[in-house]
Amino acid sequence: MLIGVGLGPGDPELLTLKAVDVLKNSDKVYVPGRLAKDLVAPYADAEILEFPMIRDIEVLNSLWKENADRVAEEARKGTVAFGLIGDPNFFSTFSHLKKVMRKHYPDVELATIPGISSITSFAARTDVAVESSFEVSDGSDVGYMIHLKATQPKSIVKQLETEGYTEFIFAERLFSDNELIIRKKEEIPEKGNYFSIIYGKK
Repeated sequence: MLIGVGLGPGDPELLTLKAVDVLKNSDKVYVPGRLAKDLVAPYADAEILEFPMIRDIEVLNSLWKENADRVAEEARKGTVAFGLIGDPNFFSTFSHLKKVMRKHYPDVELATIPGISSITSFAARTDVAVESSFEVSDGSDVGYMIHLKATQPKSIVKQLETEGYTEFIFAERLFSDNELIIRKKEEIPEKGNYFSIIYGKK
């Protein structure tokens, strides 16, 4: 099993209890750089995997495959953690690694432990309160939508379809005992609650 572990923005006190538990109990821990290695050090002796910031797609694909080969060998034998700064599902190295793993090693189970992202870190450190809809961009085209407080999920999906979104997930009460996740569009309900979310992908 391979688990992407969010380490937060860089403050060792901002690792979650879950992240610490996974790091301590993994058979192998990898990280993409020195800062992540230092954050992990109190809990595990991590090995750095190189993910250089280059644009040559052929070289990148070769490096991603090499790293996936190394990770897969260990993940088939036990639990492997990949610790990274921020959150593993937001603009992260782990998202790329996960794609390669799914392509070449679909038998390896994948999971993620959320971490405090740069988005919420920014709000905390700059005393910014986000109280209405906002956009996060890295300069690329918008490809995703996360609609919070989705009390009318079915109608939200219909609206998003007119905007070019084609894949949807309904989630409610995440990480609670009553968690509900629906991945089939036709099963998304008419009504949700305050803790409901619709995710759309173009």
